[in-house]
Amino acid sequence: MKLHPANFAHQNIFTGYGEGYVLINQIRYEANLIVLPDHLIEDWPIGSVQELELQHFENLFLHSPEIILLGTGAEHKFPNHTLLSQLAKMRVGIEIMDTKACCRTYNILVEEGRRVAAAVLI
Repeated sequence: MKLHPANFAHQNIFTGYGEGYVLINQIRYEANLIVLPDHLIEDWPIGSVQELELQHFENLFLHSPEIILLGTGAEHKFPNHTLLSQLAKMRVGIEIMDTKACCRTYNILVEEGRRVAAAVLI
């Protein structure tokens, strides 16, 4: 199999992560945020997965992502059923995973040219 280096020119990608932080383009972030290939929404005002409501995604919807990856921190946790039902009714795809998996999956989808958003709880 022939491998090719990833080409992320002028796009936001995760370049690292650890306990209490993520790196985006080598810049450290220690607060919850939303990452799109061409935009960052910093200091996303959410305390926990259980607190998530549709209104927490309003700024994200302005960017029309085709899929949202929700990184739930160190552990894989599901948001409330009402939120998931509302997103399904709006035909918004969401995948829920721990934050480390979210970072890796986001980078793969960006490389594929997908319009993805990563909503990350640190």
